[in-house]
Amino acid sequence: MFKILAKINKLLLPSFTKQGLDLAKAKKWQLALIGYRFYVTKKALDS
Repeated sequence: MFKILAKINKLLLPSFTKQGLDLAKAKKWQLALIGYRFYVTKKALDS
């Protein structure tokens, strides 16, 4: 399930690393999105 969710995230959600986002200047919603993507990616790799 997490592998499918990770693929959907990759297609739909923005990649902040490609945009060169500085984490110190990121807004709260951007940090939440980064945390969500990290969680899903970590779970997809573990399974």
